Amino acid sequence: MKKILVVGSVGLDDIETPSGKVERVPGGSAVYFSLAASMFSKVNFVGVAGEDFPKDVIALMNERGINTEGFEIAEGKTFRWSGRYHYDMDHRDTLLTELNVFENFRPVLPENYKNSEILFLGNIKPSLQLEVLERIINPELVISDTMNFWIDNAPEKLVEVVRKSDIFVINEDELKLMTGKPNFLSASDKMLEECSLLKALVVKMGKYGVYVTDGNEEFFLPAFPLRKIIDPTGAGDSFAGGFTGHLARSGDYSFSNIKKACVYGSITASYSVNNFSITGLKEFDHSIIDEEYERFRKMTTF
Repeated sequence: MKKILVVGSVGLDDIETPSGKVERVPGGSAVYFSLAASMFSKVNFVGVAGEDFPKDVIALMNERGINTEGFEIAEGKTFRWSGRYHYDMDHRDTLLTELNVFENFRPVLPENYKNSEILFLGNIKPSLQLEVLERIINPELVISDTMNFWIDNAPEKLVEVVRKSDIFVINEDELKLMTGKPNFLSASDKMLEECSLLKALVVKMGKYGVYVTDGNEEFFLPAFPLRKIIDPTGAGDSFAGGFTGHLARSGDYSFSNIKKACVYGSITASYSVNNFSITGLKEFDHSIIDEEYERFRKMTTF
């Protein structure tokens, strides 16, 4: 089993969906990712929150075996985000974004983090992603993520991050924005041309599933079928956590195993969306995940 180092955002969210509304609930890419990944492997956590961040969430992370030595509690308020989802859950309106302590975040890595075999660079400022990458001692696998804000505001640094990554995870709209291409296939081709050392490009496509390619092989997986979705916030980060967690658990980074990792990522994301905030990940039942894997396999085999 390999250790995962994750660096990303920590937040408090106000979320409104057709199923209801919650306020000041825990969120952030690193929180969703680490809770999902911890079901499969050991996680070293790096992030910053304010004094208002719930202590019981940190306790939950520790119970899950997540190392929080790199979790900084700074003077001030936690990063805050507020959003309202439309009826189809495919679109949302951002109502509020307050960076607060996240604005001046500089990742601090404890010495025992630096030998983590797998590094997951969540969607923070690309220059900070590069700083973290430089401090890790010979990682076996580097996986990076991003968001449209950095595509618009730090495109050159972002490309540098991707070129130093083994796997790049990005959603469909962000990939098209980053490449200027009209669909995910042509956008994937261009990304792999520009970042030729990538072992895999993972394109998250929301309710349609995920597309993965290394330039030679292709794999498309539908989303894990659900009859009800409560809150899609953090689904992509939960997918990335399950995806990376499986790779860490197995220690196999082949394209064949990357395809399996997508299945585990999709299953993990399904837990995330079945309740508000991280509640679904709290209820993650690891004892039946292999049964769900087999059920998913039967549904997608022909």
